Amino acid sequence: MATLLLVRHGRSTANTAGLLAGWTPGVALDERGAAQAAALPGRLADVPLAAVVTSPLQRCQETVRPLLDARPGLPSHSDERIGECHYGEWSGRKLAELADEPLMTVVQQHPSAAAFPGGESMRAMQSRAVEAVRDWNARIEEEHGEEAVFLMCSHGDIIKALVADALGMHLDLFQRIHVDPCSVTAVRYTRLRPFLLRLGETGDLGGLAPRGNSGNGQGSGDGVVGGGAGAP
Repeated sequence: MATLLLVRHGRSTANTAGLLAGWTPGVALDERGAAQAAALPGRLADVPLAAVVTSPLQRCQETVRPLLDARPGLPSHSDERIGECHYGEWSGRKLAELADEPLMTVVQQHPSAAAFPGGESMRAMQSRAVEAVRDWNARIEEEHGEEAVFLMCSHGDIIKALVADALGMHLDLFQRIHVDPCSVTAVRYTRLRPFLLRLGETGDLGGLAPRGNSGNGQGSGDGVVGGGAGAP
């Protein structure tokens, strides 16, 4: 199946202010985030993309704009299912204040049991995001073939939850995963299992260009015994 590049949005004004943004409107990229977004087309220059799918939130839309401008005609779609977690009454609050909330311990230690007041549960967040990935994988493969690469621009908790799913990890372990702003996480899906190719990558991404099975076993869903030779 297709290869998915998960891009976390660039650094936002909420990130620098220490706020839990959620779906709060008007949260834009800060100066550094804009620079990160501007660098994304160069980082992905050697990677053919079949489509871009993005969270509808402003910070994600701003992150992919330079990439779309650099590739006229690249199909672009918005999908609410990869939008940020609905944090409900926690949205817009300072993370330093939320650290004292009893629920924060549950969020950190037992996230599968965490539900935000007036918002959604972390289980529901993961479920909708995984459903979106499965649907887009099938659509991209049908339209562009199994070697296709597509990009989703989303949010930290969403990406961590998708990585946990790809690795067969329980959601309770997803806080062990970290992705920086504008980092790229790559997952190659096959009929039998996904492969995590990159996690939170902030450097060169040329090695993610499709190169066929190349005897690496991943096309069949098998693991690479010995680890493989990596990118040519």
